[in-house]
Amino acid sequence: MDIKALDKALQEIVNARAELKKIDYNNPKYDDLEEKLHDMEDDFQDVYGTYLEEVLQKVHDEHCPDSDVLMPIAYLGDGVPVELEKLPGKDVRLALEVNPLRLYLKLKDKQQLVWEGK
Repeated sequence: MDIKALDKALQEIVNARAELKKIDYNNPKYDDLEEKLHDMEDDFQDVYGTYLEEVLQKVHDEHCPDSDVLMPIAYLGDGVPVELEKLPGKDVRLALEVNPLRLYLKLKDKQQLVWEGK
Protein backbone atom coordinates (compact mmCIF):
# COMPACT_ATOMS: atom_id res chain seq x y z
CA MET A 1 0.00 0.00 0.00
CA ASP A 2 1.24 3.48 -0.87
CA ILE A 3 0.91 5.06 2.58
CA LYS A 4 2.01 8.48 1.34
CA ALA A 5 -0.77 8.56 -1.28
CA LEU A 6 -3.29 7.31 1.30
CA ASP A 7 -2.20 10.00 3.76
CA LYS A 8 -2.38 12.69 1.06
CA ALA A 9 -5.91 11.61 0.08
CA LEU A 10 -7.01 11.78 3.72
CA GLN A 11 -5.39 15.21 4.11
CA GLU A 12 -7.44 16.45 1.17
CA ILE A 13 -10.62 15.19 2.85
CA VAL A 14 -9.64 16.86 6.14
CA ASN A 15 -8.98 20.13 4.30
CA ALA A 16 -12.28 19.93 2.40
CA ARG A 17 -14.16 19.31 5.66
CA ALA A 18 -12.45 22.31 7.26
CA GLU A 19 -13.33 24.51 4.29
CA LEU A 20 -16.96 23.37 4.43
CA LYS A 21 -17.16 24.19 8.16
CA LYS A 22 -16.04 27.76 7.43
CA ILE A 23 -19.08 28.60 5.33
CA ASP A 24 -22.76 28.90 6.18
CA TYR A 25 -25.42 26.54 4.81
CA ASN A 26 -26.95 29.50 2.98
CA ASN A 27 -23.75 30.18 1.05
CA PRO A 28 -24.27 29.34 -2.63
CA LYS A 29 -20.95 27.42 -2.63
CA TYR A 30 -22.02 25.14 0.23
CA ASP A 31 -23.86 22.50 -1.81
CA ASP A 32 -21.08 22.26 -4.39
CA LEU A 33 -18.40 21.90 -1.71
CA GLU A 34 -20.45 19.31 0.15
CA GLU A 35 -20.97 17.29 -3.03
CA LYS A 36 -17.25 17.50 -3.84
CA LEU A 37 -16.44 16.28 -0.31
CA HIS A 38 -18.81 13.32 -0.62
CA ASP A 39 -17.26 12.42 -3.98
CA MET A 40 -13.78 12.57 -2.43
CA GLU A 41 -14.91 10.35 0.46
CA ASP A 42 -16.49 7.83 -1.94
CA ASP A 43 -13.36 7.73 -4.10
CA PHE A 44 -11.20 7.31 -1.01
CA GLN A 45 -13.35 4.41 0.18
CA ASP A 46 -13.11 2.75 -3.25
CA VAL A 47 -9.32 2.98 -3.36
CA TYR A 48 -8.23 2.63 0.28
CA GLY A 49 -11.28 1.40 2.20
CA THR A 50 -10.46 -2.31 2.22
CA TYR A 51 -6.88 -1.75 3.39
CA LEU A 52 -7.86 0.63 6.19
CA GLU A 53 -10.78 -1.53 7.27
CA GLU A 54 -8.32 -4.42 7.74
CA VAL A 55 -6.04 -2.15 9.80
CA LEU A 56 -9.00 -0.96 11.87
CA GLN A 57 -10.20 -4.54 12.41
CA LYS A 58 -6.79 -5.52 13.82
CA VAL A 59 -6.78 -2.48 16.13
CA HIS A 60 -10.35 -3.23 17.22
CA ASP A 61 -9.51 -6.91 17.83
CA GLU A 62 -6.57 -5.93 20.04
CA HIS A 63 -8.01 -2.97 21.94
CA CYS A 64 -11.80 -2.76 21.61
CA PRO A 65 -13.22 -6.06 20.32
CA ASP A 66 -16.77 -5.23 21.45
CA SER A 67 -16.95 -2.17 19.18
CA ASP A 68 -17.94 -2.41 15.52
CA VAL A 69 -15.55 -1.29 12.80
CA LEU A 70 -16.94 1.67 10.84
CA MET A 71 -15.93 3.19 7.52
CA PRO A 72 -12.39 4.58 7.81
CA ILE A 73 -13.36 8.22 7.21
CA ALA A 74 -15.59 8.10 10.29
CA TYR A 75 -12.43 7.91 12.42
CA LEU A 76 -11.02 11.22 11.13
CA GLY A 77 -10.77 14.11 13.54
CA ASP A 78 -12.62 13.44 16.78
CA GLY A 79 -12.76 9.73 16.04
CA VAL A 80 -15.48 7.30 17.07
CA PRO A 81 -16.47 6.06 20.53
CA VAL A 82 -15.18 2.60 21.40
CA GLU A 83 -15.48 0.27 24.38
CA LEU A 84 -12.17 -0.68 25.97
CA GLU A 85 -12.14 -3.91 27.97
CA LYS A 86 -9.52 -2.38 30.29
CA LEU A 87 -11.60 0.77 30.91
CA PRO A 88 -15.28 -0.15 30.78
CA GLY A 89 -17.69 2.78 30.84
CA LYS A 90 -15.01 5.38 30.04
CA ASP A 91 -15.34 7.85 27.16
CA VAL A 92 -12.70 6.52 24.77
CA ARG A 93 -12.42 7.37 21.08
CA LEU A 94 -10.42 5.78 18.30
CA ALA A 95 -9.17 8.51 15.98
CA LEU A 96 -7.43 8.49 12.61
CA GLU A 97 -4.89 11.28 12.21
CA VAL A 98 -3.00 12.40 9.12
CA ASN A 99 0.43 13.75 8.33
CA PRO A 100 1.76 11.24 9.33
CA LEU A 101 -0.95 8.61 9.14
CA ARG A 102 -1.70 7.02 12.53
CA LEU A 103 -4.44 5.77 14.87
CA TYR A 104 -4.83 6.87 18.48
CA LEU A 105 -6.97 5.78 21.37
CA LYS A 106 -8.02 9.01 23.08
CA LEU A 107 -9.21 9.29 26.67
CA LYS A 108 -9.84 12.87 27.86
CA ASP A 109 -6.39 14.49 27.75
CA LYS A 110 -4.45 11.25 27.17
CA GLN A 111 -3.83 9.44 23.94
CA GLN A 112 -2.13 6.19 23.02
CA LEU A 113 -0.68 5.49 19.60
CA VAL A 114 -2.01 2.11 18.44
CA TRP A 115 -0.98 2.08 14.75
CA GLU A 116 1.29 3.99 12.39
CA GLY A 117 1.13 3.89 8.63
CA LYS A 118 4.53 2.88 7.34
